Amino acid sequence: MNRNNIAIERWFVSLLFLLTILLAASCAIKDYSRSNSHPITHEIFTEVLNEYVDEQGWVDYAGLQRKDSVLNSYLGHLSRAHPNAKNWNQDEAKAYWINAYNAFTLRLILDHYPTESIKDIKTGIPFVNSVWDIRFIEIEGQSYTLNDIEHRILRPNFKDPRIHFAINCASVSCPALRSEAYEATLLESQLEEQARLFINDPLRNQIESGSVKISKIFKWFGGDFTRETDLTTFINQYSQIKIPRETSVDYLPYDWRLNSLERR
Repeated sequence: MNRNNIAIERWFVSLLFLLTILLAASCAIKDYSRSNSHPITHEIFTEVLNEYVDEQGWVDYAGLQRKDSVLNSYLGHLSRAHPNAKNWNQDEAKAYWINAYNAFTLRLILDHYPTESIKDIKTGIPFVNSVWDIRFIEIEGQSYTLNDIEHRILRPNFKDPRIHFAINCASVSCPALRSEAYEATLLESQLEEQARLFINDPLRNQIESGSVKISKIFKWFGGDFTRETDLTTFINQYSQIKIPRETSVDYLPYDWRLNSLERR
């Protein structure tokens, strides 16, 4: 084995070791069974969303950046109240984590604004880590990434595919950001409405007679949508135009440009 091969092998060993350490760190989520926090309401976040998100989900980032104190106040509320099984029911916890994902995503964009895309925010090891791996979220002493919230909390704990229509990754092809916060008492109707709006939105899905092009979200997270049924049946629950079973389905390119009001 020549020196170049030895150097490459050592580099891969070092990289694998580092990845193992990072994975272990990301899995070190504390047990919050002893947390004594109580459910919070989300009126403050609704105030932010009402003012800076329009009915189509486009965000006035420039305006929000000039007046982000209300958003910061809401993030403070989130940071002091970690959901726990003792005091929180399932809907309260689900609404909390959806709002947390959306609110902290707004904060992340504002911290790097102006930016053309959330994917332009770089961190960690190139081609290994992404913006969703930034550990910037602090809740009762525990740090989280956006990936933690989506893939280690929301998806496995609640097993509700409609979550994918509620969380917003600050991109054009993402489901539109709702102009109100999610609340436990309204959650079921809010999630149902988000599913209908997203699936029938021609910017995100193009469902026509004889031609079906859908969001790559259905490809990336196919197992979430087919846990209890097939994909066509799931979509047909909400689609105004029903998809015949024999119809070929294609996937639309995903537009990662920022969902800024300027693009409306």
